[in-house]
Order: sequence, then structure tokens, then C-alpha cells
Amino acid sequence: MTNQVQPIFILPENTQRTSGKNAQRTNIMAAKMVAETVRTTLGPKGMDKMLVDSLGDVVVTNDGATILKEMNIEHPSAKMIVEIAKTQEDEVGDGTTTAVVIAGELLKKAEDLLDQEIHPTVLAKGYRIAAEKANSVLNEMAVKVTDKDTKILKNIALTAMTGKGAESSKELLGDLTVEAVRTVTEDNNGELIIDSDNIKIEKKVGASVEDSELVAGIILDKEKVHAGMPRMVKNAKIALIDSAIEVKSTESDAKINISDPEKMQAFIDMEENMLKDMVEKIAKTGATVVFCQKGIDDMAQHYLAKKGIYACRRVKKSDMEKLSRATGGKIITNLDDLTPNDLGNAGIVEEKKVGDEEMTYVKECKNPKAVTILIRGGTEHVVDEVKRAMEDAIGDVASALKRGKVVAGAGSPEIELAKKLRDYANSLSGREQLAVQAFADAIEIIPRTLAENAGLDPIDILTEMKAAHDKGKQWAGIDVFSGKIIDAWKEGIVEPLMIKTQAVSSAAEVAVMILRIDDVIASSSSSSGESSNMPSGMSGGMGGMPPM
Repeated sequence: MTNQVQPIFILPENTQRTSGKNAQRTNIMAAKMVAETVRTTLGPKGMDKMLVDSLGDVVVTNDGATILKEMNIEHPSAKMIVEIAKTQEDEVGDGTTTAVVIAGELLKKAEDLLDQEIHPTVLAKGYRIAAEKANSVLNEMAVKVTDKDTKILKNIALTAMTGKGAESSKELLGDLTVEAVRTVTEDNNGELIIDSDNIKIEKKVGASVEDSELVAGIILDKEKVHAGMPRMVKNAKIALIDSAIEVKSTESDAKINISDPEKMQAFIDMEENMLKDMVEKIAKTGATVVFCQKGIDDMAQHYLAKKGIYACRRVKKSDMEKLSRATGGKIITNLDDLTPNDLGNAGIVEEKKVGDEEMTYVKECKNPKAVTILIRGGTEHVVDEVKRAMEDAIGDVASALKRGKVVAGAGSPEIELAKKLRDYANSLSGREQLAVQAFADAIEIIPRTLAENAGLDPIDILTEMKAAHDKGKQWAGIDVFSGKIIDAWKEGIVEPLMIKTQAVSSAAEVAVMILRIDDVIASSSSSSGESSNMPSGMSGGMGGMPPM
């Protein structure tokens, strides 16, 4: 008589488990779906997405990182793809769509090879080899660039903005970008240090995008604290104060009993005198403008106004740091320590009405290491999209200068890279060769997508491009407006090398990671209280153990 063995349950009820081929298929499918979503936004003819969140806020954009962030993706593998976009955004500031599309295509090509019974670890190894080779090929192709090559830098900014909402005024915005990045660049023993955070982007609705401007200094979203203060201060000496210009209250709960009305008056006078002394200390240093990170007492405002000192309160910490970098002033916590040496300088500090709000301009700083770009536009959505385009452009120009290398765009480096990878694949033996070839095919998704988004026939375009590259034209790319093959470098379509290397590396890493997963175990969100309706024999301390 055969013993009937009761099945053993290791995992709690409601746990979903997919393993083997199924798990791989599902993961690859999810990743491909994400890539497909952003794929249509690639290139100058890419379309935009309208994203509406649960509160009804609308975002119209074709910035890959923004789309994926706003989409609120649930699937775990799809989340990994979103992380690529995040890394790309943090590291380079642009090329998010490129990275995601390449990752999706790598997985799609891998699927075909998995169907041919090629083991995922072989694929993973092949992809790793290919990614390394791809980076060295890209490095060899790249052209050196320095902060003197303003024309190339401007072309990088223009390339980044093409196809974005900022395209109509890209000439002006391109100039602003290059000017801003070059201003905040610092040379540290021959190494260029660029912190994009030192370029503050303020946006204000009203006027047109053409009215956007670069200010050699900082624009604060603040107004002066007192009507009696001057609207404009020339050759301003600026005090940056990190403590409140108010009478300090005692730390512990202390009560002050005043029995005599005269003493009351004396107490009030005393407070006023303390505030007056504070203002005197500031005025004595020769300061004509005060930016305070904390509050300024009403009485102190009155005294400051009487001295003709312009003041703003509750300035953000990040803005205080930028003011310090722009004006050369030091941020002081203790008023007693304020000396004339701590003051910053600016040619003009003035209050201006921008749109329907008052803003404080600190401009004409001598050698500002922080600047502001003020973006204008007809509506909130326009301004937001121009800001995103500007952030991409600034990131591109900065990373081109940091690495000092650039490549042409328009799909030319991808075709050249695919060609070199195929030659390299032929030198390999074993099954990795197939993976490297698949990698080369996957890289071609970028020019293919550029052509598709422009309504051109991708097969014809790719064939023409490959023919041009075989003749030794390294920068032969696609002009999506005319459908012709052009020399992308001569046409001024330039991108930083870092976009390409980062996109290829992170796409390959994530593709490898997803390919190596053969089992997905998803726990249920149900509470442990539900275990009471388990079949008998499974409840109890050793749930799932067969009866002895």
C-alpha cells in the first residue's frame, strides 16, 4: 500500500512564485514595456507624454527620467529599469531615454537567444565583455574638448534641447547654458570642477521664453521686509547672517513679573535697545544689504529701514550658500563676529516685480561662482518643460567639460560602435560570441528609433548609414528632418561621451541582473491573521509538516 505524502508548504499562503522560463519571460516583458513607453520620446522628432497624477496635476514632458518617475511603476523588474534612468540623470543629467531603450533592447535580443537554449550566465558574460569593449571603443572614437571650445559646447547644449519644449528659443538658451557653466567652472590644478547645483534655475510664468536671462549672481524669490527700505542698492556690501535678528527668549520657561507700569516701559525700551544695538553692529561694518536665514523682528526691520539697509528674511539655506559663492561673503552665525571682511559684494541689489511677485536680484557680482538662470514662458507647463530641457543641457555641457571628451550624435556613434562590436565578436570563440553580436544589434535600436520617430523607414536608413560607415565615415548620422544621411559632427550635433558610456554600462548591468533571475517569490500582503482558514494539518507550530 502506497503512503500518500501530504504536500509540504514552505512558503506562507498567498505567496506567488514564478520560476524558470516563466520568471525570465515575465521580467523581460516588464522591462520591455517600460522601454517601449519612453521610446517614442527619443530624438528631435520624439513626442511628449502627458502624465496626470492622483491629484489631477498635469505634467507634459518628453524627459525620460521625469516620465518614469511620475508613472509610479509597481513591477519589481520594471523598477530596476527606472533606476537606470535615475542613475543616468544623477551622473550625466541627460540620456535617460537612451539608457532605458538600450536596456529594453538588450533584454529583447537576449530572449531570442534564451529560446535557442543558450544559458543565461553565458549571455550575462557575453554582455559584460561587450559592455567593456563598447566603452573602450567609444573612448577611442571621442574627440577632446576644453572650456575654450565655446562653439562645440554651444552645439552640445543645442543638441540636448532639440526635440524638447525649449526648441523654439534654443539659440538664446544655448548661449545662456554655456555662459552659466563656464562661469561656475573652477580649475583645481588642471582638473575642472563643475557643480551644476551652483547654477540656480528660477522659473516665472509670464513673458515669453525669449525673455529668459542669465544673472551674474542670484535671484531670490523674496521681497524686502520693510516698505521703507530702498528698492535698489548699488555697489552693495552684503551681510549673510545665519541667526535671527530678534531678542532671544530664554531657553527655560522663565516668568518675568512686572508690578510697576514704569518698569514695564523700561522692559520694552530695553528690548528695543537690544534690537537697535544689533542693527548698529550690522551698520558699523558698512553693510548695505542683509540676507537673514532666520526671522527679523518688526522693530529691527524699522531700524534697518531707517539706516537705508535692504533686508530679506527666511532665505533658504541652499540660497544662502549660493549667495556666499556668488558674492564672496561669509555666512555668519554670531552678529558680534561680523567684520567688514565677511561682507560680500554685488554691483546691484534690487527688488523687481516679475510676473505678479516681487523678487530680489543680486547681480553684477565680480567673479560669481554661482549664477541664476531665470526662465520665462507663457504657462506653468511650458516653463516646467523649458526648465527640464535646460537642466539636461547644463548636465551635458558640464559632463563634456568634466570628461573632456565628446562624440557626434544623430545615431552615428551607435552605428560605428555596433560595427566595431561585430568585428570583435568574430574574434571570440564559444557562445559568448552570440551574446556580443546580440549586444551590437541592440545598440542599433537608437538610430532605428530616431528614424521611426521621424516617420522614416528604419531599414532603408540603417542600410544607408551602415554603408556610409563602411566607407570610413565615422560620424555619418541621420538628419531626421530631411531623411538624409549627414556628417553629424559638421552639422553640429554633438553629445558628451559620458552620456553614451554611462548609458551602455548601466543598461548592460541591469540587463545582466534581470537575465540572471530565474525565480520570483512575491510575498502576499495579507496579514498573519488569515492563517486561521488554512486546511487542517497546516495550522499549528509546524505548519505544513506531514502528520507523523
